[in-house]
Amino acid sequence: MKNDEFFEDLKGLNFDISEPDSGHKDRFLEKLNRQQKDKLPKKGKLRKLWIPLSSIAAALIIAFIAFGNVFNTPAFAKEADLAAVSPQMKETQDFYSTLIERELKSIEGERSPKTNKIINDALVQLETLEKEYNKLKKDLLESGQDKRVIYAMINNFQKRIDLLNQVLDQIETIKQLNTQENETII
Repeated sequence: MKNDEFFEDLKGLNFDISEPDSGHKDRFLEKLNRQQKDKLPKKGKLRKLWIPLSSIAAALIIAFIAFGNVFNTPAFAKEADLAAVSPQMKETQDFYSTLIERELKSIEGERSPKTNKIINDALVQLETLEKEYNKLKKDLLESGQDKRVIYAMINNFQKRIDLLNQVLDQIETIKQLNTQENETII
């Protein structure tokens, strides 16, 4: 009985029960296909975009490789010197650096026409030792704090100090010779 009442209620709602026009299904499928084609990118456009994008990506990769070495130089890389190894090595580096500065100041204070050549030669030798030290800093960065490189860096500092001490001794010898010459002239 409930089913009969249900169908009776539906009759009053006036449903459209007629068949669709001929070709309705074909028109519907055609509209559906057109919408799907509009959503999918065309193969030609995708290919046209792919070529420039891949060439830009290749150019960027080449640029990073080429200029990567520039940014890997000590100016851009983490500074690798004795101070970077340990606090004790920092103290060692500071000690030698201040000692070298002090010796250089005392040598510059002794500059005269007779000592000028010796001092200039010493400064050239110091510059050579400084270049060697910079190479050692690069080696330290690449070797991962190899002890041999650390000892070579300390040895470089010692060579500089020995050089400066030799120059000071030579300056003292020149001063003594000048004093002796002046004494014999009087």
